[in-house]
Amino acid sequence: MPFIIAIDGPAASGKGTIAHALAEHYGFHHLDTGLLYRATGAKGGDPVEAARTLAPADLERDGLRSSEAGQIASRIAIIPEVRSALVEFQRRFAVQEPGAVLDGRDIGTVICPDAPVKLYVIASNEVRAQRRAAELGADPAQMLSELRERDRRDRERDTAPMRPADDALIIDTSNISIDEAIAAAISIVDHRRG
Repeated sequence: MPFIIAIDGPAASGKGTIAHALAEHYGFHHLDTGLLYRATGAKGGDPVEAARTLAPADLERDGLRSSEAGQIASRIAIIPEVRSALVEFQRRFAVQEPGAVLDGRDIGTVICPDAPVKLYVIASNEVRAQRRAAELGADPAQMLSELRERDRRDRERDTAPMRPADDALIIDTSNISIDEAIAAAISIVDHRRG
C-alpha cells in the first residue's frame, strides 16, 4: 500500500519546500495541490467547468506561482463544486506507489484523512510576508496584507476550511532554517514508518 504524507498550512510557511524535499528523499510522488486551484483559475471561464476538465498539462502553465494566481485560487477554492471536482484528482494522485506527498490546505482533514503522517507547517505572518515578497520581488507590507486576507478566506470558508488535522504534528518554521525544518519532517516520517 502506498505511504501518504499530508502537509497543510498557510501560504509561504515552507510546506511546499518541505513537501518537495520529502518526496525527493523518499522517492515519492509530489503534488502541490494549490497548483490545481491556481491552474483552474488560470483557465478562466466557469471555474466549476475548468476544475472538471483540469488536465495534468494545465499544471505546467506559466504564471501559476504569481501573487495574482494565488489570490484567484483562494477565491475559487471557496466554491464547493470546484473543491468537489478536484478531490478525486488529488485522491487518485495520493495512492500512487511507492507513496505520495501532497501539500495544501485540507490534505490531512479532507483529501487524505487516513494518511499515516500529517504535518501542519506554520510561520509568523511577518516571516511569511518577507518570504513571499522576496520570492516575488514585491512589497512586504502589501504581501502581509494579501496573506492575511487569503488566510482569512481559507480559514472561514464553509467547505474544507484550512486548519490542522486533530492528529497533525506542527512544524513552526519562523525561527529555523529550511534544512532544520526538513530534518524535523524526515524524523517524523521515519518514526511513523517504523
